[in-house]
Amino acid sequence: MAEHSTEPPDGKHPAFVVRSRAPLNGGPPPELIARAEHTPAELFYVRNHGSLPSIDPASYRLTIGGLVERPLALTLADLRSQFSRVAVDATLQCAGNRRDELQAIRPIPGEVLWGAEAISSAVWAGVPLRELLLAAGVLPAAAHAAFAGLDEVERQGQRFGFGGSIAIDKALAPEVLLAYEMNGAPLPAAHGFPLRVVVPGYIGARSVKWLAAITLQAAPSSNYFQARAYKLFPPAAEAHSADWQQALMLGESSLTSVICQPAAGARLPAGLVSIEGYAYAGGGRSIARVDISADGGASWVQAELRGQPTRWAWRLWQAQIELAPGAHTLVARACDTAANTQPESAASIWNFKGYMNNAWHRVLVHAG
Repeated sequence: MAEHSTEPPDGKHPAFVVRSRAPLNGGPPPELIARAEHTPAELFYVRNHGSLPSIDPASYRLTIGGLVERPLALTLADLRSQFSRVAVDATLQCAGNRRDELQAIRPIPGEVLWGAEAISSAVWAGVPLRELLLAAGVLPAAAHAAFAGLDEVERQGQRFGFGGSIAIDKALAPEVLLAYEMNGAPLPAAHGFPLRVVVPGYIGARSVKWLAAITLQAAPSSNYFQARAYKLFPPAAEAHSADWQQALMLGESSLTSVICQPAAGARLPAGLVSIEGYAYAGGGRSIARVDISADGGASWVQAELRGQPTRWAWRLWQAQIELAPGAHTLVARACDTAANTQPESAASIWNFKGYMNNAWHRVLVHAG
């Protein structure tokens, strides 16, 4: 359940939906998500696992080590003066987005019960990770780039910074940034100031905030959040007997679409109704089509995609659909440029961590 307070978190919109305050987790209410192609900082979702660090920009250093020819220690001024500044339009989405729909099928204890708000999109600007790695010199044995943050979390009796890794091929791709700006302004504290990783197309957990160190290594990160937390299990697996070594280590985001307006339970006038939402392909694919149904999936109309196709960002969409008096289950499903479609049933992809729910999105409304 969301926590309710008369005061929004610092820097956030009064309507910001708070799922937990310590650590802070929350996002924009559905009716505000699809209003802007780029999510303003006051609405951008926040996913934290621990403390919000206070970092002195003057003494900050980013270290790059491990399987490199020349270890580096860089100031923020070094990053701005010695390397290119590039911008990438990219959507970030938590792997637990839409977890509440899975929770309605079977309990998912111990996890943040996200609705459809754990997703936002921005223009990020900073240094291409590729440039820094080439400056350090990538040794042949380097297969993964591991990131460590300056926050502090506690798991299994130990305290450490949040971390994760990506394969070296992705790390050397031009779209991966060390970002110091978000929508043309310095990163807010809750979003990783002064420097964060942005890994377009991947789950948000790989875009490590408050970046302290990059280590090139032969194996994926051993950080708890890479080695254990963000893993996908089949529906039949149970937490007490799960084989964590064999589980799928999450990387690319999966195709999804969500109805933002009207809200679930809305009472609408019969007749032509406007429906709005977002769709996100993940993995560098783009949205090709969004279909909307007013009868639970028996018949469909095609939505209009707003904005321009962008490889790493969502597409907002809108549709007009005729509603006769009575109850209607509105449904959204998307198709991407690789012809992937969404699974019809959330039950078929249920997992005890509640990750990667990308089933058809359903909203029950009443017309009359």
